[in-house]
Amino acid sequence: MESSGHTGVARAKGTTPKWCTTSAVTQIEMHPDRLFPADPGVRGLARSIHSVVRDVPIISPHGHLDPALLVENTSFTDPSSLFVTPDHYVTRMLHALGVDLARISPQRGHDDGGAPSPREVWRLFCEHWASFRGTPSRYWIESELIDVFGVSVQPAPDTADALYDELVAKLASPEFRPRALFKRFRIEVIATTDDPCSELAAHRSLAADTTWTGRVVPTFRPDNYLDPAADDWQRRVALLGTAADADTGDYDGYIDALERRRAFFAQHGATSTDHGPADAESEPLSSAEARRIYAAALRRSATLSECTAFRRHMLGEMARMACDDGMVMQLHSGVLRNHHAPTYAAYGADRGHDIPVAAEFTRALQPLLCRYGTHPRFRLVIFTVDETTWSRELAPLAGFYPSVFVGAPWWFLDTPSAMLRFREAVTDTAGFHKTSGFVDDTRAFCSIPARHDMARRVDCGYLAGLVAAHRLSEDEAFETAHALAYRLPRDVFRLT
Repeated sequence: MESSGHTGVARAKGTTPKWCTTSAVTQIEMHPDRLFPADPGVRGLARSIHSVVRDVPIISPHGHLDPALLVENTSFTDPSSLFVTPDHYVTRMLHALGVDLARISPQRGHDDGGAPSPREVWRLFCEHWASFRGTPSRYWIESELIDVFGVSVQPAPDTADALYDELVAKLASPEFRPRALFKRFRIEVIATTDDPCSELAAHRSLAADTTWTGRVVPTFRPDNYLDPAADDWQRRVALLGTAADADTGDYDGYIDALERRRAFFAQHGATSTDHGPADAESEPLSSAEARRIYAAALRRSATLSECTAFRRHMLGEMARMACDDGMVMQLHSGVLRNHHAPTYAAYGADRGHDIPVAAEFTRALQPLLCRYGTHPRFRLVIFTVDETTWSRELAPLAGFYPSVFVGAPWWFLDTPSAMLRFREAVTDTAGFHKTSGFVDDTRAFCSIPARHDMARRVDCGYLAGLVAAHRLSEDEAFETAHALAYRLPRDVFRLT
């Protein structure tokens, strides 16, 4: 036998290794012990713990599912609209590899004005499949192909068309319609992300549908209404007044309109609000100063520093309202949105060019937490894409304030390695029960079970390590795994 060198894999002398044969059709499989620790003893413990939570229902308290999918319940048309175009993880990577967004975007076509066909998009994706190695996107998509669609052929240029045809045929069958998948995925409740002016028509249709047994709740996302520097803020504020039947011509009416819309969302099942400001600063303004800046902003005469001060003041106002109505406040600052202006101009937001920046929470949130941090109805879940804040800021904040919970790794950090680092960073200070449970934050519907299973496997591996080190009993590990997978997201986001 001849060794292949650094890989440590032996092969027969004179044979060609499979990786040298570019035309070979490669089968994919998901190993039953994937993501578990390498040590055999700890791996066995992780396997046992995972068996307890593998099939528990999914609680999805933060995501971007379009609820109209479930109202209409029509078949998905093609694999590109499932795996590629709605997923900014995928489109970002393809663009980074040199693929023009016009070739993978249904919003914008080629220079001749024609939109790319779904088959063309799929071929491009398969052509670049090897570049996804090691990424969570690769893990999720393999899991979807195998566990959801029963497909075991790896995407590649030579397999693209056959895979496309096989997936299209499967999608045409009733068991792959949105409602059937919702049930098969064991989703107990899922939260969407919604504009404050939305009339929540799809949510109301689902609630009125006696044949629908799932639970889909809206989430109040007011960012573009709280920052006078945001695009088209004046028009949005006017629309807010119309939706709330309130006069937003002055600051008091504006506050009244926001409170009314929050109440409307709560009446339709919402249990939380979602906030993604540029920073977490929360210094309040006096009433007189807030009124003055608001009036100047309506006239488009407010300075950028005044707009910033008002936006930070309104973060505190959202916390005040949360104390009144009990809506859970989700906060995820520290992202520079729409980093590439030409892409934003051509394609809009959520195209993969939101980039993390350093975040600060301890000083920034002190004004807000001094006022509301011990209020019995207030609850704040803080997410970050700056993992240096986990042990230095977020865990200590959650380790003192009853209202503060550390949000799970998400977005750029929802990877197996980062999830493990998260547990190692926050558990010593905040424990398990001051964390939020997993959120999938996905626009790709079929990735939901894959994302949740990834988090469950990582957590089970971490818990198995604590058992092996005699820091937890096995019974405690089983109970904690169930809490992380099910009870904590349900309870923290008040979805009971």
